Amino acid sequence: QTITYDNGKEFSYHADVSATLEAQGFFAHPYHSWERGLNENSNGLLRQYFPKGVSLASVTQDEIIAAMCRLNWRPRKCLGFKTPYEVFLEDANTQGLGVAL
Repeated sequence: QTITYDNGKEFSYHADVSATLEAQGFFAHPYHSWERGLNENSNGLLRQYFPKGVSLASVTQDEIIAAMCRLNWRPRKCLGFKTPYEVFLEDANTQGLGVAL
């Protein structure tokens, strides 16, 4: 597995994150957002609920949870038309974590 980091200071502990997740880390080139495809796609999905220009300071916790639930229950082509939630549960149960609906 790999992780593609942005170049922000919030990733100063990238080596610790990569080691903990046992994943190889890479940094995207500055101003090359296409190198972080999943991030860009996720931003686009979130913009359906929180349009550009909306201050996140005005968004309530309930609105965030509602958007998160709708996105996690939306079937995705890249997941074989399963939802992210279904894939998470399958993976967790495969690893013996005993997650149930």
